[in-house]
Parts: sequence; C-alpha cells; structure tokens
Amino acid sequence: MRPTLLEKIALGLSGLTALTIGACILLMPHTFYAGYGITLGANADLLSELRAPGAGLVGFGLLMLFGVWRHAILPIGMAAALTVFISFPVGRLVGLAVDGMPSASVIGALVVELLIAALCLVAFRRRLWQLAHGMSAAQLVR
Repeated sequence: MRPTLLEKIALGLSGLTALTIGACILLMPHTFYAGYGITLGANADLLSELRAPGAGLVGFGLLMLFGVWRHAILPIGMAAALTVFISFPVGRLVGLAVDGMPSASVIGALVVELLIAALCLVAFRRRLWQLAHGMSAAQLVR
C-alpha cells in the first residue's frame, strides 16, 4: 500500500522537525537552549548528555524522512514519528506535574509536539488499525 499524501506530509513534517531540533542540540546546544532562556555553561558532562539525545533525534528524523521516499521504510518511519512525538509531550507533561509550570517557550514546544503527534495519529490511523488487527508491517508496505 503506497503512502497517502497525508502520510507523506506527516512523516515529512515530523522528520524535518526532529532533524532540525536534533541537529541544533547536537551542533549548537548553547544557542538552542538560550532560545528557552536556559544558560548551559561549559560543563562537558551536561553538554554530552544533551548532545547524545540530539544525535538520536537526528537519527529518528532521518528515518522519518526516508519513510517518505522508501516504502519499505515507511513502517519504521511511522514508528519513529509516533515514538518521538508522543514521548516528548509525555515527558513534558510529567515535568509539568512534578516540577511546575515551565516557560512559555517550553509550553509552545509542548503544543507543537502535541499537534505533530495528532497529525501522525490521524495520518497513520488506517495503518495502525490494520496492525492492531494482525496485519504485519511487511503486508502494510505492499
């Protein structure tokens, strides 16, 4: 089953977002986090702990984007998009409950992540339904 236009849009938007954010965290964490009003300093341990998930986001973003062009990778791209854009808002909501209200820019990121998650769920609903009813990922690609 070929990807629909909505699936391609969802994967493309998800992939570009994850790739861009991941690359910014990986290559220029001070600048990226300054946008949230966070000053990082020169602690190599902290910077390493931030760059590592940034590289992970780059990898997930590439999987999402490859899923747009390579039908065999579509299920992997879908899984990556849903994993990233559902888990990030969950983490932020846990932080909100445990740590209190973050800045407006962090709330803005939460809203964007929720919107992308909703877009992915709508775009992939047919394939997710088929997976839930026993169709394998390989059958979804055909």
